Amino acid sequence: MDKIESMKIFIEVAKHRSFNHAAETLGYSAPAITRAVASLEASLGVKLFHRTTRLVKLTESGARYLHDAIRIIDDIDEAEASVLGVYAKPAGKLTVTAPVLFGEKHVVPIMNEYLAAYPDVSVNAMFYDRVTSLIEEELDVAIRIGHLKDSNLYATKVGEVRRVVCGSPDYLDKHGMPEIPSDLTKHSVVFASTFESLNTWQFLNNGKKELIKLFPRLYCNHNSAALKSVLLGHGITRLMSYQAGEDINQGRLRRLLIDYEEAPLPVNVIHLEGRRANAKTRSFIELAVERLRANPLINP
Repeated sequence: MDKIESMKIFIEVAKHRSFNHAAETLGYSAPAITRAVASLEASLGVKLFHRTTRLVKLTESGARYLHDAIRIIDDIDEAEASVLGVYAKPAGKLTVTAPVLFGEKHVVPIMNEYLAAYPDVSVNAMFYDRVTSLIEEELDVAIRIGHLKDSNLYATKVGEVRRVVCGSPDYLDKHGMPEIPSDLTKHSVVFASTFESLNTWQFLNNGKKELIKLFPRLYCNHNSAALKSVLLGHGITRLMSYQAGEDINQGRLRRLLIDYEEAPLPVNVIHLEGRRANAKTRSFIELAVERLRANPLINP
């Protein structure tokens, strides 16, 4: 087995964290996968994986080599694709991920426009309220909110959002407006558990962090459920500005404690570094960047 094929096997094992899964995906026997990785380790003179009966994990050397191996295989695929004309016309399946409510509100319309423009492309929409791995989950493009930690990504900033506290006019007329963060302890609070990990909300008070301990009466495992509850007058919640922005602009919600809000978080469109974007990826990114930068809920 040549080194290029061994590198492809190594990448697949790293992706699945399993020799058996890599064998099933590539159509090799499990012993062949094991021999290929062992041969690659011998030629490199380093151990690529920590292996136990239950765990397959990259070593530090393996993690570094994974990035280079992906780049080399991508360069080979790119050369072959160029000959076949893959980079000339958008075609094939594109997989895009985004946070759930952001995807539903702001990415789906872009996808629909994209599909109408490029009939030879299909889109797989994967919306999660968690950080996804583009390599391990085989994703082409991600819209990510927050500061990026992975330097092996190409990122294009398209805007920024804030965490905002809000409540319905009916609720606030009955129970009063909180003037300072500590006033929230006197109110009925709704938590979106996908967003809030602890029973505390953090604010900025004269440039200093202020943590407010709260005792919510309602926990929701989806942001949309928390939003619906507050719109019905149950209490006060805290969401991202893009989640509540339309209802705030239409007067269905009031934005509270504006002077105590934390710094905004960037919104980026990202894809893998070291891979020249093919036509389907490049055309989607161009459209997404244009539409998101024009979105007033992301660029107020």
